[in-house]
Amino acid sequence: MESMRLDKYLSNTTGESRTKIKDILKAGRVKVNSSTIKDAKTQITPGEDLVELDSMPVIYEKFRYYLLNKPAGCVSATKDRLSDTVLDFFKGENMDGFFPVGRLDKDSEGLLLITNDGMLAHRLLSPTGHVPKVYFVELDREIEEKDIVKIEDKIDIGDDKPCLPAIVKKKEENFAEITIFEGRFHQVKRMFAAAGYEVKYLKRIAMGDLFLDDNLKTGEYKKIGEEEISLLRKKV
Repeated sequence: MESMRLDKYLSNTTGESRTKIKDILKAGRVKVNSSTIKDAKTQITPGEDLVELDSMPVIYEKFRYYLLNKPAGCVSATKDRLSDTVLDFFKGENMDGFFPVGRLDKDSEGLLLITNDGMLAHRLLSPTGHVPKVYFVELDREIEEKDIVKIEDKIDIGDDKPCLPAIVKKKEENFAEITIFEGRFHQVKRMFAAAGYEVKYLKRIAMGDLFLDDNLKTGEYKKIGEEEISLLRKKV
């Protein structure tokens, strides 16, 4: 593996900003191959040099993965001149090169994967991937069984071809759960609209084998381990 600056190595592995890393180095908290190093420009080789922070080994991670419980009112983008973005919730972390995998509408909430792994993102978003995505919806009225059948059976939303078959589960009152296997523009809202319903509230609760943590409040995020990512990769 190619060598890199020590501050970049530490920022990538800990998620801390370069500024915070420089403070950590100045405090003498970092050792490389048992020697205390304070120079941020020091070149190290991941996998060969032993880097320690507060006497604990710091293992290099080329890619990181976060699950964000996206709130309404922000956009699924890295930059926006008018609105907050999903990356604005990662205060104090080094998010250079990170991006949301796919999009949730500005007024939608729920599970959003944030990563710097472009290959995984490509595979998850590929039209041939057919990764299942589950949404909880509130409708303007109680859905009828005949319309559930209509939505599930390749409903036409005005695109070049009908949607892939979906799965709709009726919940209490005006609520439902829908699983889709593609990611068209405003797809869930358009599917229900084609059957005569308006979506009042939309929240993604699962993608592949990733599920929204009930303990994760709106606007909060958590780091995802390799085990969960491996399960997700198997879906594509």
